Amino acid sequence: MRAQIIDKLEAGRLRHGPFASAPGSGPCGLFYVQGPCGCELKIIGLRRPRWEHVSVSTSRRCPNWEEMCFVKDLFWDEEECVMQLHPPHSEYVNNSRYCLHLWRPTDQEIPTPPPAFVGIVGLGPSEAAILAAQMQSLR
Repeated sequence: MRAQIIDKLEAGRLRHGPFASAPGSGPCGLFYVQGPCGCELKIIGLRRPRWEHVSVSTSRRCPNWEEMCFVKDLFWDEEECVMQLHPPHSEYVNNSRYCLHLWRPTDQEIPTPPPAFVGIVGLGPSEAAILAAQMQSLR
């Protein structure tokens, strides 16, 4: 996690009440930030033994991919890898209907698959849509 958080996140820090944190206390605390898709995001940042954790929620729906990427970049450098997890069903904890989580272990690197396993490296969404349309026409 960033040692110094960006101004946009600091401005959204809850400073009064039971979940308040002091200005300048880094990435741990409760924050309310306007997201990139028009929803206010409720964000909780925590450091736990061996883990960094951020939860993200809205009042009416689960955060979307763009919002999760936005929050990831608020808390971590763009080259740091963080993850969302789908734990075994027996380990589910669901205290909020519209909340998703970002996790980063602090004592090991997160393994990632080769980028080519995800898609065609260097091909943007527009080019991928054209390629998909061409493939569909071959059916």
